[in-house]
Amino acid sequence: MTGLSLTDFSVTIGRQKVLRIDRLDLPAVGLVGVVGPNGAGKSTLLKALAGVLPHRGVKTLGTGWPAPRQIGFMPQDFMVRAALSVTECVLLGRRERLGWRITPQDHAEVERALEAFGLGALATQRMDNLSGGQQQLVLLAQRLLRSPRLLILDEPTSALDLHRQIEVLTHLKATRRHDILVITALHDLTLAGRFADRLVMIENGRLRAVGPPAEVLTRTILDPVYSISSECLSDREGSPVIVPHRVASLPIRG
Repeated sequence: MTGLSLTDFSVTIGRQKVLRIDRLDLPAVGLVGVVGPNGAGKSTLLKALAGVLPHRGVKTLGTGWPAPRQIGFMPQDFMVRAALSVTECVLLGRRERLGWRITPQDHAEVERALEAFGLGALATQRMDNLSGGQQQLVLLAQRLLRSPRLLILDEPTSALDLHRQIEVLTHLKATRRHDILVITALHDLTLAGRFADRLVMIENGRLRAVGPPAEVLTRTILDPVYSISSECLSDREGSPVIVPHRVASLPIRG
């Protein structure tokens, strides 16, 4: 199965080229984490892949590029303010395939999607009455109901507590069994190192590093990119744990 490839891929806003990737190759399935400092270009990359931002260059996944209905995209800090129920919101994930009536199978699949994130009790609740974290989980269930070939998520765990973050990332990692490629921006480097199959690090709109987490999350790469002094440890499963001790440019005063 051929993976995702970008060649001479760039995004220009106004007269400024805000993203430029000469070449990037990723696996066909699995969980890819996009990391980097604020303003580095992570969201720009994800929006371009999702077709939200115009771009130049070549992008392929397999023998071409998935149709819009095969791509699930969840932007950062997106909130639903409509008076939809949770069930209705999740059903919109397959709006292209819904007929004049919603079948028992549709309802069963929505129920399974909600239960996967522990949301079954909220099925009849209104979206605009939910917390930001609950909305985030519902919208993720909605995207997964599409059975996408490519799932693009911008900070999908930003409003979640630690338990929910681990639950969501465990679920996303398991999607490889369904031939889904998940590309997600993550701020927590330790969680990215634990769950991602590959990491893509962006710095100032350019590709700084790509590879397995243990090869990307090193002091040699992290310290200059984030302007920190870091310590890179390993957890009990051998995944990298990042400990930032101080801002590298500021001396410690005793």
